[in-house]
Amino acid sequence: MINKRLLIKNLLSRNDENSFYDKKQKISFTSKEGKAKFVKHVCALSNSNPDNNSYIVIGVEDESNAIVGVDFFDDSKIQNLVNAYLVNPPKIEYENVPFPRLPRYKVVGLVTIYPKKPISSLAKTAWKYYKGTVFYRRGSNSVPVEGAFQLKNTNRPIVEALERNARNNIELTLDGVFDFVNRHKAAYNPKYKVFKEQFVVCWAGKKTRVGDETFYSRVDIELINEQVRLFYSNLDDVQIYFNEHSFIITEFLMLGIDKTEKRYPLEKTIINFKDNGLHDIVTEFLFEPPKFDKKILYHIYNANNAIVAKIAKGVTLSVLEFEDVQRMPTSYLICYLNGFLEAPKYLRKVKTYIRDLDDKTTYVKYKDAMRVLRKVKYS
Repeated sequence: MINKRLLIKNLLSRNDENSFYDKKQKISFTSKEGKAKFVKHVCALSNSNPDNNSYIVIGVEDESNAIVGVDFFDDSKIQNLVNAYLVNPPKIEYENVPFPRLPRYKVVGLVTIYPKKPISSLAKTAWKYYKGTVFYRRGSNSVPVEGAFQLKNTNRPIVEALERNARNNIELTLDGVFDFVNRHKAAYNPKYKVFKEQFVVCWAGKKTRVGDETFYSRVDIELINEQVRLFYSNLDDVQIYFNEHSFIITEFLMLGIDKTEKRYPLEKTIINFKDNGLHDIVTEFLFEPPKFDKKILYHIYNANNAIVAKIAKGVTLSVLEFEDVQRMPTSYLICYLNGFLEAPKYLRKVKTYIRDLDDKTTYVKYKDAMRVLRKVKYS
């Protein structure tokens, strides 16, 4: 079992970017350019490594190699993105890897691109990259193929050595458990559970009882053996169940108008642990968008758009308008779910304004709203 934190350290310390490894300070899936560049690198790494895994590490400064981290990224639909843009898409996996010196809400993203033989190419034009283009790695660059593509060598020996040196052991596992417990306050009740005598899952969250049901907020869940964060949420409520074979997370979304909110099931994640030392993760999208009065939504939508226009012009907002900004991520999300399809465009226009507010709660709500929008789009 590979310890992903150790693998990232090995990649950063022993190798600059090359034909099996790339690093980025951040990636973006909110723009055509961001999606296209990510797909280009996946295509190039896949074509250049038909016999071994290849990797993209996200959250690392290019010049200094410093680990700065990125926000937790829910990867459940990222394969759908690659499938939509590539012919012969490789299987990919995005994992969130916590590092002790990073803030609790930051991780390092690790994209694993699994080997396959058929050559990948663009299934459709993506930004400035034309349909049918084949990319490969020339040193640290992802470049288009000119003429016939022929792989001249393989990275298999060096990649296998890196992965072998990142294998987990009992010391790393125990250190990981103690590190998790020490990072979380007693109020968040950190716990651990061993599955199949070899998998260790740690979780923490603030418990709330609603009738006969138990919910957790500010939830943090890690698979210690691989040093992978399975789930992280600042605001959403979560239910947690487990049995001898599985750990089950059901995420709920709080939505409502005029301070009247209700929990709606968003997605269920099931981690299945097997006797042969393997595990798999299955997600089930549960969300049924709630319907609200269209007249009320038209009023909210138009009022929000007027506030966005004021912010764009640098006009000072009134107290009531500023309160509307604090509700804006959720209200625009509700509008989108009820047919106002331009709502995300307006919300993105005020990202910088919201991000720079002293109280970061609204920005957290903004990131959660964009995450839900992405889930809905790719489901």
